[in-house]
Amino acid sequence: MNWKKLGKTLLFPHIAIMILLLPISTAFLVWSMIALGSDSPVAIISYVLAAYTLTVWCFKIPYLIKFFKNFKNENKYAKRWQSDDRLRVNTSLYGSLIWNAAYAAFQFWLGYIHHTFWFYSLGGYYLSLAVMRFFLVRYTSTHKAGEKMREELKKYRACGWVFLVMNLALALIIFFMVYWNRTFIHHEITTIMLATYTFTAFTVAIVNNVRYRKYNSPVYSASKAISLAAACVSMLTLESTMLTTWGQGESAEFRRLMLTLTGVAISLFIVTMAIFMIVRANRKLKKLKEESKTQGDK
Repeated sequence: MNWKKLGKTLLFPHIAIMILLLPISTAFLVWSMIALGSDSPVAIISYVLAAYTLTVWCFKIPYLIKFFKNFKNENKYAKRWQSDDRLRVNTSLYGSLIWNAAYAAFQFWLGYIHHTFWFYSLGGYYLSLAVMRFFLVRYTSTHKAGEKMREELKKYRACGWVFLVMNLALALIIFFMVYWNRTFIHHEITTIMLATYTFTAFTVAIVNNVRYRKYNSPVYSASKAISLAAACVSMLTLESTMLTTWGQGESAEFRRLMLTLTGVAISLFIVTMAIFMIVRANRKLKKLKEESKTQGDK
């Protein structure tokens, strides 16, 4: 037996096998963690299979990096995506708009079925995000960044005002969480997945807020501010879920205190961001008006 060839085959299987292993090992691992004990032979097999899948993909990372680098440099669509900032922003806005609108409709439907303002308040929050993104998409689909700075600043300021109104819906969410001890109950695996998604969304929102400043476009900045606000509320709901899932030994007063502190901090952050957007837009609009008047006098 050629042990070297066997080892190479095990560590570097065909890409089709690697792709097939991902859903199988993941589903097998999740099922064993939910339905079986950690000492079960079947569960141990699932752990070994998951570890093997992770190992072979780690060995493949250098090849994947090289493949995507070549694809990015040679494929005309990839090069256009990389160079066209407007295309990326529009794609992001359209996707976020569809997601926010669908999620808002789902929350309103839950509110109608269960007859509770809890879901109505969530629906109102995500509907506000969808409305803001809709107006931004209408502009970015027909204009380039910085093409009409006055119009961009007006839309940027309008988003700030919507943030202030949207904070009322957020206040209702916090009220239900704290006063009525309303929370989210999920399985531990679901909670881990929610945490991964939330922290990823929060990190990406912060990075994009910094990255898109270089374009000097108020509309682009407003779109990333919306993503940051959505990530903040996701962080609040995640905290509620984690306190319920892993904080069963804590008192209800402790959970209320933590949710109150986080909720107030997020609410103040959104209000501060809204005021900053309004004041900044007003100052720049005033400056543009003065510059236009000066040029007119000349």
